[in-house]
Amino acid sequence: MTLEEAPEVTAIEAQGAKRDTRNTGPGRLLIAVYAVFALSATARAGYQIATKFSEAPLAHILSAFAALVYVVATVSLAKPGRTWFRVSLAAVLVELVGVLVVGAVSLFDPVAFPHDTVWSLFGRGYGFVPLVLPVLGLLWLNRRRPAKAAAP
Repeated sequence: MTLEEAPEVTAIEAQGAKRDTRNTGPGRLLIAVYAVFALSATARAGYQIATKFSEAPLAHILSAFAALVYVVATVSLAKPGRTWFRVSLAAVLVELVGVLVVGAVSLFDPVAFPHDTVWSLFGRGYGFVPLVLPVLGLLWLNRRRPAKAAAP
């Protein structure tokens, strides 16, 4: 690469970094909702584990896991870069699978979850936002997919 080509590479990288951000426009609202869920799920799990853990350990551990997923999703959605994109994608997919599996199990086998989690009954206790949020997250991530690296 010659000295004259260097500004072009920088401009291409800058365009890729610009498109790679997930924390602009509607992404800010998405991150804010994830942050609210991270805080509420963490508070709920902390309270449940501190006061009622022996009554339903599986439900409370799942609440703590959901809180961790929401924290990871919040942080990774706010950070630019391909690695953070992958972390976001993984977190949102885990969230979607979690809410679908826990929601179905809690619906068909309520005895397995004597206490609610964030994902119980597909997030009914949270206005079904936990069911809709990962779908919106995946749609946003699809729109904000990072550009492929330019060939040398």
